[in-house]
Amino acid sequence: MTSLSPSFGRGAMTNSWTDLENAKWFLIAGSNAAENHPIAMKYVLRAQAKGAKIIVVDPRFTRTAAKADLFAQIRPGADTAYLGAIISYILQNNLYNKDYVLNFTNAACKINPGFTFSEGLFSGFDSTTNSYDTSTWTYVLDENSQPIKALSHEDAGTVFSLMKEHYKRYTLEIGETISGIPAEKIKQIAEMISKNGPGTIMYALGMTQHTTATQGIRCYAIIQLLLGNIGLAGGGVNALRGEPNVQGSTDFSNLATTLPGYIPTPFDTDRDTATYGKKYSSAARKNLISILKAWFGERATAANDYCYNYLPRMQSGRAITYIPMLEDMARGQFKMLLNVGINPMVSIPNNQVVATGLANLELLVNVDLFETETATFWKAPNVKPEDIKTEVIFLPAAFLYEKAGSLTNSGRWVQWKPAALKPEGDCLSDLDIFDRIFRKVKELYKGSSDPKDEPILNAVWDYGHEPDPEKVLQEISGYNMKTGKLLTALGEYLAAPVGDVSCGCWIYSGVYGNGNLAKRRDGNDPSGLGIFPSWSYAWPANIRILYNRASCNMQGQPLDEKRKLIWWDAAKGQWAGNDIPDVIDRTKGPDTPEGKAAFRMNAERMGRLFTAPYANKPSGTDMPVAISGTNIDGPLPEFYEPLESPTINILHPKVSTNPLAKVRGTLKDKQKVGNIEQFPYVLTTYSSGTEHFCSGSLTRNLPWLAEFMPEAFLEIGTALAQKLNIKYGEVVEVVSARGSLTVKAMVTERIQPLIVNGKESHTVGMPFGWGYAGLATGPSINSLTHAAFDPASGTPEFKALLVNVRKVK
Repeated sequence: MTSLSPSFGRGAMTNSWTDLENAKWFLIAGSNAAENHPIAMKYVLRAQAKGAKIIVVDPRFTRTAAKADLFAQIRPGADTAYLGAIISYILQNNLYNKDYVLNFTNAACKINPGFTFSEGLFSGFDSTTNSYDTSTWTYVLDENSQPIKALSHEDAGTVFSLMKEHYKRYTLEIGETISGIPAEKIKQIAEMISKNGPGTIMYALGMTQHTTATQGIRCYAIIQLLLGNIGLAGGGVNALRGEPNVQGSTDFSNLATTLPGYIPTPFDTDRDTATYGKKYSSAARKNLISILKAWFGERATAANDYCYNYLPRMQSGRAITYIPMLEDMARGQFKMLLNVGINPMVSIPNNQVVATGLANLELLVNVDLFETETATFWKAPNVKPEDIKTEVIFLPAAFLYEKAGSLTNSGRWVQWKPAALKPEGDCLSDLDIFDRIFRKVKELYKGSSDPKDEPILNAVWDYGHEPDPEKVLQEISGYNMKTGKLLTALGEYLAAPVGDVSCGCWIYSGVYGNGNLAKRRDGNDPSGLGIFPSWSYAWPANIRILYNRASCNMQGQPLDEKRKLIWWDAAKGQWAGNDIPDVIDRTKGPDTPEGKAAFRMNAERMGRLFTAPYANKPSGTDMPVAISGTNIDGPLPEFYEPLESPTINILHPKVSTNPLAKVRGTLKDKQKVGNIEQFPYVLTTYSSGTEHFCSGSLTRNLPWLAEFMPEAFLEIGTALAQKLNIKYGEVVEVVSARGSLTVKAMVTERIQPLIVNGKESHTVGMPFGWGYAGLATGPSINSLTHAAFDPASGTPEFKALLVNVRKVK
């Protein structure tokens, strides 16, 4: 989200699983799709059977790599280096799609002359706060506050010229020196993706779990914009979500910085909806008010600013992602934690901090399928239960197949499922649990005249005596507050005046417009392109391939007749197609500003190679109509070493790591950082794939999966095993600056030593998701990991840390 949204306007996967079959090449980097996303891999292999090429970049030779036409082993955390070399190669050899770049991106836009980059830092860096003042990263604007375009995209001061200069340092040889991938192989990758038609990039946690995650994935966006592969069948940047509803949970604000539909969460300085709108845009204000109308109904009026004062606010200057939250918990700031469907004792880095935080609570309410390590932290190994003062309440939850509701997959398809069977015993669905809790809380507050209790007493909560998940979906889809009827489509929502519609998540508007469209199961695919327009519902507006205006030329006609998605129908005076046109107004032709725009969610309506902060504020208005945010650690991706690295940063040794990604200066006794002298090997983590996933809370409690993989292990290459005199199955101790664990060694050829900055570098790997609870148990990798995280997304750096490995005698 923090990479794709600033680049394209939305943070979601651009295409869909079924569209993968249209690709002519795949760059799978940061994903082991064959094991972790087998349905996605099915379509990849179908495309390969038609001639598509598969490129896999990974620290290990995985089952996905076994299917690759080209495999490149990489040092963990060095992705931006080889990707930067690919960008440089494309630019220096004129392999970019010039028409696409000029027509659909901000390549020709002029940038503030004050923008600079030197020695690893962009202009505006404040070393006292480790943050950037982004005022020099802006566009040069005309009298109407629109970005000025140069006569040529190669003119000095343009996005294109700045980008070309920025990546000139990233030669193929530099890419090899940093990443360990041979220069010739990086060149092969660049040639394969730039000369073989539309292709797609697939990634997962292998890219997101770094302190440089946002910048690495931004490289993917830049590559695909340069090649003209966004908005096309078979193109895109596709994030492979880890579970069936990860996309859905993201849509509904599992990130503290957003409300449902990716609306910014207000800060304490946003005193009313007018202030909010001036900061985030009039569109964001309308979307926020529609949520308030959904939550508080008729009580939310213009006179009381739609109950805006009921919303909690983020505190300015305070980190609010879950790692800082747990650190605050460890210092005693929290009294209670309602923990639902997450197992932080296994899944959150540096579990010493987690354990301390849980022990400082007065009450922990844990909702899960099984008694996890978090639910039983008070009786963990080496813990005395009598020393733990936290009261723990466990609420047993129903399993996936025991509850009805919708799941939103990676391709944004909202798919409904009924309950296959009733929950066992006292288990309840999430909806039933929250319904009972909220009704009881509201009962306890009944009669209160305290203003702070008004949000609870005035909330609309009308899902039925036995809560009906379809009523929840109706609230999400939205109502016309004047007629009381469900909204029929997203277009009706967008056309309605502010305050006249309620919508629990504006991007889902219309999902229940003509019945529950998530239930649709029409398998017809008239185009043959894998669009399946009447199967379920894709947000927004049932569009299957985002930004599909870019699949047409400037006359509105398809660039590829065999893969045509949409087109301008001059006879009818509207956009039409096999897919729903992703355009501002379907009646505005390709000769209009609206009809030219392929990236309508960006304020400048262009794909953003350089993420300049920009507010589109027409003259005479008090609020911008749209805002494009920047990447807080740089408008162009730059390579930084992981927090714990086996080498110096050869591009800028004085600024080796991401200057915005530091371990917080609290709990220093538990947040130590290691160095290469004490910890000479790189450890990377990964899922066990077909046997266990996530924290193992479910899979390690299933006898057949526990039998398939009964214990954890350390994957160690044959060269390092020989050096350390370790044989297959022998017990080893793995030590980091934070802790240690013992586990059996799995000696393998799948990890080979690399030459990094002239020296041999060894990587070892260990599966994520082990703990002491359940049928299959093992040491948690998070007794070793550190808690530094990407400054934009808040995702921890699980994928690259330093350890030592010793044979246990």
